Amino acid sequence: MPIANLVKKRIQDLKQEYDKLKKGKESLLALIDEAEIPESVYNSNAIENSTLTLKETEKILLEMEVSRDVSVREVYEAKNLSRVINYIRDKSKEKEIDRETILLLHQMLIGGINDKIAGQFRKPGEYVRVGTHIAPSPEKVELMITMILDYYANNLDKYFVDKIAKFHLDFETVHPFCDGNGRIGRVLMNYQLMRFGLPVVIIRDKEKAQYYKSFGEYRISGKTKTMEKVIALALIESLHKRITYLKGEEIVKLSDYAKKNIKSVNALLNSARRQSIPAFREKGVWKISAVFEGKNN
Repeated sequence: MPIANLVKKRIQDLKQEYDKLKKGKESLLALIDEAEIPESVYNSNAIENSTLTLKETEKILLEMEVSRDVSVREVYEAKNLSRVINYIRDKSKEKEIDRETILLLHQMLIGGINDKIAGQFRKPGEYVRVGTHIAPSPEKVELMITMILDYYANNLDKYFVDKIAKFHLDFETVHPFCDGNGRIGRVLMNYQLMRFGLPVVIIRDKEKAQYYKSFGEYRISGKTKTMEKVIALALIESLHKRITYLKGEEIVKLSDYAKKNIKSVNALLNSARRQSIPAFREKGVWKISAVFEGKNN
């Protein structure tokens, strides 16, 4: 089910404001993107059951010592994913996603962790399961990925969020790799958003129930509505964050904003989760412009 026109209008309006404000401030946007990498890495790995905390992820990426023993694999997972995220910021400017790009990103992600499978689609005999979903046989992977890429490239009239949602659902359903499918899928989502001149998004571990729900819904009924909503909300939040920074407004915690303006914290948090106010998260903490004037919030 396509995204409602009201949500499309909100995204369009925010995109126009974002495009207008960002002129001459590319260096600020680059700093925001860079500062966001540990949070992006932490959340994507946490969805895949990494035990690293956000603080530990930050320390690993800064080459600092972590206070507890963590597995070498988790250290590699954090560093490799950070490298992939950095890489696509420039790569996405060059060309659309293709088979070679997908394989290269997987090589970067899994290299040093499991070199036997890095940069390679599943081979005969390599089957994978996600929950109760058994992915298509390895022999079908190449053709199915080609079909997914072709569908994405050729449906020019389809709304971009709907296209990205369907691509992600299809990609994860095929599960083309033995390992790293979720992380690569979320990297590709951001690659696609950047191709549209939009900022990257973070799919958060705390909200993975809704994210996971979208896959079951798609596999049972073919519906894409839940994933479209997940991506749209994440994109609106990302735009709200960057617009607030680009305006140079003072940024405060939502809880402090509530106290100062005698507002209900719970009501504001509910509005933030729905993105009906321009709130956004940094290190899991909801924030907002100190000068925001909302109606009945």
